[in-house]
Amino acid sequence: QVQLVESGGGLVQAGGSLRLSCSASELTFSWYDMGWFRQAPGKEREFVAAISRSGRNTYYPDSVKGRFTISRDNAKNTVYLQMNSLKPEDTAIYYCAAKPGAPSGSYSTTYLDYTYRGQGTQVTVSS
Repeated sequence: QVQLVESGGGLVQAGGSLRLSCSASELTFSWYDMGWFRQAPGKEREFVAAISRSGRNTYYPDSVKGRFTISRDNAKNTVYLQMNSLKPEDTAIYYCAAKPGAPSGSYSTTYLDYTYRGQGTQVTVSS
């Protein structure tokens, strides 16, 4: 059974950093594009970052571009999200997700396009 398990969340002050990890099991990891999403209380889930199966291509919305970095280690079946210069509005539950890599190299910002999803890890940024 495929599992995605996030870790690394916690409480941090504004301006601080956190590194999230998502470990995949029972999955041919290198075949899958990976994404990070987040959901704050009372808000819709939003796209945070995506990375192609090779790791060569990454994608971010403007809200996190320049502050967040997604990376992956296919040998370790793990995807990371380095979050710097955190703001209180980054407070949310963060989820990783996997979808089969697209031959065209296109990516998706839609959570439901991802076949497998983790349970999430809480990130709280205090002001």
